Amino acid sequence: MSENTAGMISCEEIISHARKYHPSDDMSVIERAYDFAKAAHGNQTRMSGEPYFVHPCEVALILADIMMDPATIAAGLLHDTVEDVDGVSVETIEKQFGSEIAMMVDGVTKLNHMDFFNKEQQKTESIRKMLFAMAREIRVVLIKLADRLHNMRTLDTQKSNRRVAIAEETLNIYAPLAHRLGVYGIKSELEDLCLKYIDPLEYLSIKAKCEKNYPQQQALIEEIKTTLNKALEAEGIKGFEISGRIKHIYSIYRKMKAQNKSYEQIMDLVAVRVVVKELSDCYAALGVVHSIWKPMPDRIKDYISTPKYGIYQSLHTTVMSKHSGVFEVQIRTEEMHRNAEYGIAAHWRYKEGKAADDLDSKLSWMRRLVDLSNDAGDYAEFSQLLRTDLFAEDVFVFTPASDIISLPRGATPVDFAYRIHTAVGNRCTGARVNRKMVPLSTPLQSGDLVEIITSSASKGPSLDWLGFCVTAEAKSKIRSFLKKASKDENLARGRDMMERELKRLGYSYQQLFRPEFLEPLYKRYSVQGLDDLYVTVGFGGLSCAQVINRLADEYRKSAKPETPPPESPADIPTAQQPAGNSAGVMVEGQAGMMVKFARCCNPLPGDSIVGYVTTGRGISIHRADCANMLDSSIEPGRKVRVSWSNVNPGTYEAEIQVRGYDRIGLLGDLSTLFASMGVPLLKVFAVSQRNGTSQINLTIAIHDAPELDKVIRQLQKRNDIIEVFRTGM
Repeated sequence: MSENTAGMISCEEIISHARKYHPSDDMSVIERAYDFAKAAHGNQTRMSGEPYFVHPCEVALILADIMMDPATIAAGLLHDTVEDVDGVSVETIEKQFGSEIAMMVDGVTKLNHMDFFNKEQQKTESIRKMLFAMAREIRVVLIKLADRLHNMRTLDTQKSNRRVAIAEETLNIYAPLAHRLGVYGIKSELEDLCLKYIDPLEYLSIKAKCEKNYPQQQALIEEIKTTLNKALEAEGIKGFEISGRIKHIYSIYRKMKAQNKSYEQIMDLVAVRVVVKELSDCYAALGVVHSIWKPMPDRIKDYISTPKYGIYQSLHTTVMSKHSGVFEVQIRTEEMHRNAEYGIAAHWRYKEGKAADDLDSKLSWMRRLVDLSNDAGDYAEFSQLLRTDLFAEDVFVFTPASDIISLPRGATPVDFAYRIHTAVGNRCTGARVNRKMVPLSTPLQSGDLVEIITSSASKGPSLDWLGFCVTAEAKSKIRSFLKKASKDENLARGRDMMERELKRLGYSYQQLFRPEFLEPLYKRYSVQGLDDLYVTVGFGGLSCAQVINRLADEYRKSAKPETPPPESPADIPTAQQPAGNSAGVMVEGQAGMMVKFARCCNPLPGDSIVGYVTTGRGISIHRADCANMLDSSIEPGRKVRVSWSNVNPGTYEAEIQVRGYDRIGLLGDLSTLFASMGVPLLKVFAVSQRNGTSQINLTIAIHDAPELDKVIRQLQKRNDIIEVFRTGM
């Protein structure tokens, strides 16, 4: 075996970690992989300057610590050799280590090409590749999670702009994936590391408060453990273990944001876990807990009878104490605890042995996603697919035959019908929930008994269903049916919808529907041409807002702001925000001129502006890139130079358009966000789209363009927001 470099993890250390869970396995493959990878990477270094071989060693150690088998640990050591070392191919790995390890290395090599942060189409394809890799060999993704975790631990070596991009992708894709696979240790660490780069000030603030309160919270945990230990022993429960923990930083951050509370207002910062020997002891221990402390009725969850994601089992209860405050207690058996700590990784210990489990059934959700991924359009739609079908919390409902069906929270009878079978969804005419007729848009709750009423005479799903069903599976099947059912009808409907939206927004066909604008759109949404685009809009595959907003973006980019002629005087709207005679604007160095701001573009301090002399109404102020300034027939002599004065006249009205995933409470959440930023919300107009999104037009009071940019960035950080942009041409 090669000698170890100072500071580098030794092969013996990796093997010692692996033996904790695989005491009798042959570890020679890890030794051979260690020596091969060390020699292959040679003198390569990372951006930090440390030897590159440090990285695969760290990845291997993470895999050993989540109970992975020797073959997977060996693949972790080798995972970068094919990509980063000349002369090493997948065939080389297969010859040296066999087909099983070669397949995993090949899978991770392909996934390593998925780290794109600018081109959304590449992002979509990369995540689609990951889903296919998962379906073929789940261990590939566990290696990728370990790889991403070590990269996040060393993210300081990256450039600042790339740090944020990597952290956002990790938080949106990899951390939820670790959660879905039940690898909660990796999930929690990834989330904390992401927050460190995405919102560093909030991260440091919460971290400092956690460290300050650590002694007090540890004392609280010990007090709870002592009380509970005595009570469980008195009940006759034997062989149990009690441990406590403090919520991790991102968990506290998310709760603060969700509840609009400060750190000091979050009550349940600690949790206690009880691990018992027998299943019956779980429910006995729950009774003991509730006899000591008062339970919160809406916070009792039985994940033993209905496992979360088919993997996680535990009893959860949140209780209140006069002395200890509010805290959570989790109760589970030793086997449940092992699965909770290591998730899907724990099942590999038994896959080939006498206790072969139902691993395939636990991964059925993954194969469903692979099928659906082919129907996803752009990155936003793909992200929504992942949020609803992969990462959302589940509700558990029952069929009339008492089978349990797991669906994302907010799912409706239509989602249930399509989960049963495509034909059931297509022939659905009504639904009974708990033996009562309900609208098809009714959100289902855990424990509901759901019965779908079908008819062979049904004409199929309605376009309106896309507005309330939540699973990508149901939406994909509805769109597929509608697309095949009536292409001519969809073509006419889509064209009419687009023309009405153009007229409403004040654009002309000639302005937006140029070949150079349309071609990128066709590629983005995988449509064959303009008629196909109309058809897709007609059956709800795309919203008019998605299409026209993209075309309008291209149109604005093509404008020439350096020589923008103003609009016709007759078209100048009345200003909404005169703040004194000059409204903070100087005209050719002269103060006191009457100026008004054009509604078409609502200029703000900080924007480049141009003035136009009107007849009897002073000077109209436009943004320099305003699309209404493109008419070259306007008299050049009526243009005047204008600039912002140093005097801040107050606030200005600014208009933004937000497109988000339609859900109850979205407007309320946005109102709370604006209030927290100290930004008055003046007007709101929201329209629900048939594709499950909501278009919200907002008018806010703002001081200048930089403040508006800050507001837009805060909105863009939200997972329920697809896109945000400032309106006005």
